[in-house]
Amino acid sequence: MKKKATLLFEDRTVYPDGAILEMRIWRLPERDAERPHGLKYSLFYGRDGRRVIGYDNERGKGDHRHYGSHEEPYVFSTAERMVADFLDDVERERSVK
Repeated sequence: MKKKATLLFEDRTVYPDGAILEMRIWRLPERDAERPHGLKYSLFYGRDGRRVIGYDNERGKGDHRHYGSHEEPYVFSTAERMVADFLDDVERERSVK
């Protein structure tokens, strides 16, 4: 039987302007070359049905982040640092609006 990932953290915020922030982090049953930290994650900030900022590590792409339509690698160190970086990016985006 294949082991499943364990949800470690989940949070969702809906801002007064309708923007949505969602964060989910799972512990994988095993580490591998693509996810040596043993985590799967999806951090999302968007509005009007589109992603504005996102951090994730889907299979085949590794750790990366999205800014609108731009995508770039993300150097993962710890889950705490990643969440802090994501929230900093969201804060910068929200202060522009």
